[in-house]
Amino acid sequence: MLVNYLLIAFRNLKKRPLFSTINIAGLAIGISASLVIYLLVAYDFSFEKHIKDRDSIYRVVSNLHFPGQLIKNGGVSSPTGEAVRKEVTGLETVAAFQLFSEPKVSLPQRAGDNPPVFKKQKGVILADGNFFRLFPYEWVAGSPETSFNEPFGIVLSESRARLYFPGNDLLRAMGQTIIYDDSLKLTVKGIVKDLEPKSDFKFSEFVSLSTIPASYLKDDLGWDQWGSVNSSSQLYVKLTKGTTIASVEKQLVAVRNKYAKDDYMKTENLLQPLKDLHFTNDYDMFTERQAHRPTMYGLLAVAGFLLLLGCINFINLTTAQASSRAKEIGVRKTMGSSKIQLMGQFLGETFLLTTVAAILSILIAPLLLKMFADFVPADLSFKFWKEPGVMLFTLLLVIIVSLFSGFYPAWILTRFNAVAALKSQRSSSNTGGAKVILRKSLTVSQFIIAQFFIIATLLVSKQINFAINKDMGFRKEAVLNIRAPWGPNQASARQALLQKMRSIPEIDFVSLGGQTPAASGYNSTTMKYSDGKGIAESTIETKVADSNYFKVYNLPLIAGRPPRNGDSSYTEFAINESFAKLMGLKKADDAVGKLIEVGNNKVEVVGLLKDFNTKSIHKKIEPLAISNVAQQHYIFHLSLKPKTANPDQWKTAITKLEKAWKEIYPEEEFGYEFYDEKIAGFYKSEQNMAKLMKWATGLAILISCLGMLGLVIYTTNQRVKEIGVRKVLGASVFQIIGLLSKEFITLVLIAFVIAVPVAWWAFSNWLDNFAFKTALSGWIFVVGGLLMLAGALFTLSFQTIKAAMANPVKALRSE
Repeated sequence: MLVNYLLIAFRNLKKRPLFSTINIAGLAIGISASLVIYLLVAYDFSFEKHIKDRDSIYRVVSNLHFPGQLIKNGGVSSPTGEAVRKEVTGLETVAAFQLFSEPKVSLPQRAGDNPPVFKKQKGVILADGNFFRLFPYEWVAGSPETSFNEPFGIVLSESRARLYFPGNDLLRAMGQTIIYDDSLKLTVKGIVKDLEPKSDFKFSEFVSLSTIPASYLKDDLGWDQWGSVNSSSQLYVKLTKGTTIASVEKQLVAVRNKYAKDDYMKTENLLQPLKDLHFTNDYDMFTERQAHRPTMYGLLAVAGFLLLLGCINFINLTTAQASSRAKEIGVRKTMGSSKIQLMGQFLGETFLLTTVAAILSILIAPLLLKMFADFVPADLSFKFWKEPGVMLFTLLLVIIVSLFSGFYPAWILTRFNAVAALKSQRSSSNTGGAKVILRKSLTVSQFIIAQFFIIATLLVSKQINFAINKDMGFRKEAVLNIRAPWGPNQASARQALLQKMRSIPEIDFVSLGGQTPAASGYNSTTMKYSDGKGIAESTIETKVADSNYFKVYNLPLIAGRPPRNGDSSYTEFAINESFAKLMGLKKADDAVGKLIEVGNNKVEVVGLLKDFNTKSIHKKIEPLAISNVAQQHYIFHLSLKPKTANPDQWKTAITKLEKAWKEIYPEEEFGYEFYDEKIAGFYKSEQNMAKLMKWATGLAILISCLGMLGLVIYTTNQRVKEIGVRKVLGASVFQIIGLLSKEFITLVLIAFVIAVPVAWWAFSNWLDNFAFKTALSGWIFVVGGLLMLAGALFTLSFQTIKAAMANPVKALRSE
């Protein structure tokens, strides 16, 4: 019987190729979008799923309470791990590890082969055996118990072992020597397989943690400093059964109070669930990519809306054509078909159509992934036959969409009266009026969704354009940033390079300083100011810069001058207006000459700066102090002269910069960054969102217009004789077009009226995430409405013009 249903369904679909094509196209677009979104969402929600008892594993994080400011850090002070291991109860495993900052790797035993030097190797940590008890790497050689029992040992992943020691015998890497940064000599003690499951803990080199106190790393990493909290110092714990988070956090407070007695930051340690790490927002993470739960839920909503649009198309077109199948239904009922059998027949047609749409979707999905390569993780691919989860999701999608799309039309069709249907009465069901109301309601719903997407796209694009082009209070165009190698013995090399840069004629100004005016990270310190009546204490953001820094970025001084050079500590400050207001001064420029207390030193304010953004426009402007501490200068800031007749002027400057760099740092790679591109990078998530919205909007409009096209074709076919009569009685082509379009245009306008307040409310809340935001201008909603109206008119024009211009004689010939 099932085969018979499908054969009949196939014949019925062939009878109506145009409507079948429209239905298949609408469903295919919705299903393909859902497949791509499923892949994205499933990818991010599958992180750490392979870890046993992951609900019992937590990261220890830090809340740093500065005066007037709370800073959340994903790390801990380095001594915390050992203290927790000894003094906190209720823990099954304590695993501390340190991130190693991209060392240069050399291999002395390969000297005869002209050994390569591997620069800036990623995925390096310092760990011990407990790390492998929490994160299940498979061991090829060595073990957690033997590979980390003494300093200067290292464990390699299979891929890294093959990179360093090529050959078929992987075990030949055991016992070999690796040197980090020309100074740290390590011996290979183990090999592990590369971690295959999705995880944020995919590392490639594991140095014995006990190497830190036995080497120069002890001072570099603040190994015994409780007052230094660094996100590079990670600590994870696994709770024993029955242990509560509150009891462990209470013990962490006791440990901190015992050892960090001079903790001026008032640091508290808390537990963050392992399952939240990939989605963390408050605490920093050591991976390049993090997911955002609201974005994931937003993607699911987009998939749901696009599927809904495809289903609405199907319901509308099927119910609209119901009367054309009345005689078929009458014959089937007369021959003894029950309602259940008829519903099975019509649901079978829907299932067949949805299956065809799903097959098309499987072919389309890889193309969509390529279109969104910037938004999609690099290791995410679509391999339908190799992914059971995707196959199961597609099957469920086909079943759900078939039932959702097909049940109501099937129910309507089976309610036709057999006798009335065979007498060719069009209104063979007493539900005609209800069907029309439902069809109009569904059509309005389609246009509401499409209209919302259009307005959303315009608003998001407007805010991104506002953010990128906003005057942040400094120059960002034609500015280059070049990071110099960091190290205590690099000062003379940096000064030598500075002099070479100043001699390049295509460069306007060169500065050697710290972070750029606006940066994602920041430094801060506690400062005090006394006005004679009381003491104001707060945590103030700090930057370091020489006098040319102010020229490169056109930072306007309201009063005073830039700070002069201080070798290793603060000697003078230039502060911003927000800092002056915090000091309680009636006039901001009265700040010049005042003394600020930093630790045991009193630093004079020598300049007052106009406020400028030091972060993205998500954040408000905070108090800032700029000093000139030469020891902390490691970034070159260069402003390029305006291009004149030579369009390659900037390329010439960069070529000369690279030559100067290689003369000072022959072994280091030359790299630079245009500052305006870095500023644009602050809004990468919003740019991805805008791209997603444009994609969703285009698909929503396409599906909606396909549905409208199907309905207008059906409507014009039903009204052929009416149109013929009107033309014979003198109606013009434009009157006929207006008559046929009026109903659909009214539905578009109703959708616009409903969509506008919804979009206004949603994006008023979204814009609250920005301290500086664009206005919700009325013209955006008007333009959004006009775009939807234009799309509707364009779609209608295909059939209405054709119907209006048809020869009325042909339509009336049968009368």
